[in-house]
Amino acid sequence: MRLASLAAAAFLFAAPAFAQPVEVTPLVTAEWLKAHAADDNVVVIDIRDKVAETDLGDLPYLAHAVVAPYASYGWRTEVDGVPAQIPPDADIAKLIGDLGVDGDDHVVIVPWGTDSSEFAGATRVYWTFKYLGHDAVSILDGGWRQYDAQGGARVAEPVTPVAATFPLNVRKELRGTTEDVLAALASGTKLIDARPYDQHVGNSKSPVVRIEGTIPGSLNIEHSSLYSGEYASFATPETIAALAEGVGLAAGENNIVFCNTGHWASIAWFALHEVAGNENTAMYDGSMAEWAADPARPIQ
Repeated sequence: MRLASLAAAAFLFAAPAFAQPVEVTPLVTAEWLKAHAADDNVVVIDIRDKVAETDLGDLPYLAHAVVAPYASYGWRTEVDGVPAQIPPDADIAKLIGDLGVDGDDHVVIVPWGTDSSEFAGATRVYWTFKYLGHDAVSILDGGWRQYDAQGGARVAEPVTPVAATFPLNVRKELRGTTEDVLAALASGTKLIDARPYDQHVGNSKSPVVRIEGTIPGSLNIEHSSLYSGEYASFATPETIAALAEGVGLAAGENNIVFCNTGHWASIAWFALHEVAGNENTAMYDGSMAEWAADPARPIQ
């Protein structure tokens, strides 16, 4: 898949500045990855789903990358009846260690980059690393689409990883719980719904959510406003700031983002916490699937 032109999107969506090897930024460019994928302590994780079912010829993989598809590797699992949660700490640490990642590695996550929903796989995996205390993590802005468009090296087979020990230093403040949301309702802390508008207002719902509606008083920043599928590029800090201001969320203000299962919410968390720098943003992993499961909890 090739891109026709990316320059026209520069006013709203832009790739990050070229980074030096010692610098870790939330987003890296395809040029950065081409230059540094083979560096010591850089681990490229290809999370694209269904690569074998896509017509990419004899060279469908990124050079120097290990493969861990978002939908099938085990990044999310059912926990206590709630779908698509982060696995227990020891389980997810082993999955990551089995990819050859240790505490000294700079991890770069590569999705397809097709649209915001697919790109959310990368932001969700990114959030997982941050939650587990691993700060040296980035996402390839635009994913495979940008990499291939800019002539990134392709290979027939992915890297076979050598298992490592991945250390844990869980940052509980990044993960909102149902109790945190109840406390937010009582205190007036802002809740940000990253789902499409129709789900936010109750016109439709996900199959995993019991009932239509949202958490009372929540504000809507649609995940699709944060990534350009047309130009394969994440929103700029300026765009994110404007979207936050548009719903009345001040810079640095406490907030909890949610969606249905913590997938789309991860895009909003990544935008607010990582790109815009609001360190007071948490993500409700259980989201509406967990919240609405109990009929006693309020729905708007």
